[in-house]
Order: sequence, then structure tokens, then C-alpha cells
Amino acid sequence: MTNLAVLNNVDHKDLKIDTQRSAAMGDNYMCVPTFPREFRAVQAHYPIVFAKNDSSGEYTPLALLGLQDDENLFLVDGQWDARYIPLCAEAKPFLIGAGGSGLGHEEQPWVIHVDMDSPKLSNDKGLSLFKEMGGNSPYLDRVREVLSHVKEGISEVKPFIELLTKYDLLEPFAVETTLKNGQKYKFQGFHVINEERLAKLSGEELSYLHASGYLFDIYMQAASLSNFSALFDRKNRTL
Repeated sequence: MTNLAVLNNVDHKDLKIDTQRSAAMGDNYMCVPTFPREFRAVQAHYPIVFAKNDSSGEYTPLALLGLQDDENLFLVDGQWDARYIPLCAEAKPFLIGAGGSGLGHEEQPWVIHVDMDSPKLSNDKGLSLFKEMGGNSPYLDRVREVLSHVKEGISEVKPFIELLTKYDLLEPFAVETTLKNGQKYKFQGFHVINEERLAKLSGEELSYLHASGYLFDIYMQAASLSNFSALFDRKNRTL
């Protein structure tokens, strides 16, 4: 359960954040949301899969960090072991909230919320969120920049998914391997883009996808699946 509060330089003037990345710091999550404009950067390190909400039928693209709940295989010695951290992971424990009075009490279309129960936060250890006179620290400026990108990226997920469902391009996905301890492991429960169906689209349909701006992102998701072998290697190193 999260304990969300609107971040401000009065109530949280002394708040600091520990920037270590570890399970103890709350970074042991299996996946985080991503979005088409981030696919190019994400696919260099992580598989991109789609989670289907059985109630609404909606799909959410995810950057996969582990192979089971509460597992992030990119945490090594208090650091994130990849050159790129997905934006939704970088932002934690901060989130986008509904608009209102911002950090400087001006009206804003969105504000920063913070999970006050995060083990990253304290009043005595880490980087300050606010300067002594109340201005944003460089760290908090970066958080605001990241959340702005997240907000913009999330807005493109719905039209992207609508295109994929229009052309019936999503299919259930499963991959199997044998871990070094001899255990058979099967990863399933998510969806990916059906590359065979994509290859059979007509020139007109491909032209439409290209004009939408999302054809490149489709290929980036398909390319990202090659990262499963590296993810299994990381899993083996934990055994």
C-alpha cells in the first residue's frame, strides 16, 4: 500500500532521497510500464511485453526486469546494471498527480506525488529534494523532467494499442529454458506482437502503420525479445 502525498517545499523541505538501487530500497519489481517513444532505448536492454487486463481487455506495454514477482535482475551491488533505466523506474518513488498548486504554489496541469512509505526517503540521508531557500534541487528538476516525459508517453499508448488490435497483431507469448540448476522454466502470461501476421500485412496496411508513426515502434518491440536470453543469463547468475 502506498502513502501518497503531493510534494511541496513546505511539508517536505527537509526530505532527502537515497539514490541506491536495491531490493532493500524498494526496487525489486518485475516490470514497469513503458510507451512507444521509449521503445528504442528500452529494447537495447529489456524485453518489451504487453500485459492484458482481463476485466477491461486493455493492454499495457511493459519493460521486463525479472522473471517472477518481486524480482529485478538488474540490481547489482546497490546499482542498476544497465546503461538505460526505464523512465517509470527512474521516477520512483515519485508519480504524476492531478493538477493543482505546484511546488511554487502556481497552478499546474499536473503535480508531483511522492510515496512517503518508500525506504528511499528520509530527513537525514541522501540527496536533498529542495534547496535551502525552497527551490528545486537538480535531482528534483530531473524527476520533473522524467515525469513530464512519462505523461507525454502514456498519452500515446491508447492509440498505439488500438492500431495493434485493429490489425490483430497481439498474441499470447511463452518462452522456455532450462536453468543451470536443471530446473525447467517457462515464462508466460503476457502478449507480444505476432511477427508472422505483421509480415502478411498488405502494402496499404503497412503504409497506414508507417503514416501513424508507430511502425518503427512495432519493430522495436519485436527486436526487444532477443533480450530474453540475456535475462535468463542474469537469472542463472543468481542461482
